[in-house]
Amino acid sequence: MITVSPAEPGDAAAIAALLEELNRFYGTAASQSPGRRVAQVSEALFTDPPAAYALLARDVGRLAGLAAYSFLWPAVQATRSLYLKELYVHSAYRRQGIGALLMRAIFAKAAETGCSRIEWTTDTGNTAAQAFYARLGLSQHPSKVFYRVEDIAGRGR
Repeated sequence: MITVSPAEPGDAAAIAALLEELNRFYGTAASQSPGRRVAQVSEALFTDPPAAYALLARDVGRLAGLAAYSFLWPAVQATRSLYLKELYVHSAYRRQGIGALLMRAIFAKAAETGCSRIEWTTDTGNTAAQAFYARLGLSQHPSKVFYRVEDIAGRGR
């Protein structure tokens, strides 16, 4: 039976392994040791204050999927929004309803924390993700343009 619950410090190694699979999915080669990846997960999720949060789908203790999110402020007026950074299901668990289960958990978390909206992006070439969101009855937001700067050294000077 699949359950969804918040990530806990003991999940760091499993989360790091799942994120490594996610990196391979996006064509990014491993550049850090497994120990460093676990440390980065712990630093992001389990420090005070955390940089992000994660909901995990588990199959009797095995990590089946992840929804990583942060809060953004301000959103509508002085409310906050939930930004879904990653929704990823382990390759062995795809097409079993786990992505939809994680999305329902994200909707519940946003409602529970008083968010006025949920936002996320997907790569333009990720047609499987776009089809997944369409099956959930979710549509693309036509009025936003996404920007990214990756080489940030020296930009703040």
